[in-house]
Amino acid sequence: MTDPSVDISISSARPEVTSLVTRGALRLVLALGWAPLIEVGLPNGRRADVMALSPKGEFAIVEVKSGLQDFKADAKWPDYQPFCDQFFFAVAPNFPTHLIPADPGLIVADGFGGAVVRDPVRTPLAPARRRSLMLNFARLAAIRASDV
Repeated sequence: MTDPSVDISISSARPEVTSLVTRGALRLVLALGWAPLIEVGLPNGRRADVMALSPKGEFAIVEVKSGLQDFKADAKWPDYQPFCDQFFFAVAPNFPTHLIPADPGLIVADGFGGAVVRDPVRTPLAPARRRSLMLNFARLAAIRASDV
């Protein structure tokens, strides 16, 4: 029997919020002409929630935050920045966006779409790193697209 004074709606809603924000962020990057992949392993052992490749060959990483607790508990997000030209946080419309640091971009998204609220500081990748990421991204996309 559960204690009625304990609010379990927060923990049970987090995966749903994460899913909706991710879906909205994916729809946004697709509308911008970028090719996204979800759950992309990086060379440093981290995993990007969304990694997207632009028509110009630039990489963006989108870190999805389901809420304030998720954001406060995440100290690893700077580890993503060396593997993209642009880094964004994606949050739900009710997230207190003033808490997001100034350099990352900011996407506000729900299950229907999203909007870039703030552009990130762009940090171009070194050519050798870009080439390595491009090959890994292409291989991952091909493997996921295979029907075996």
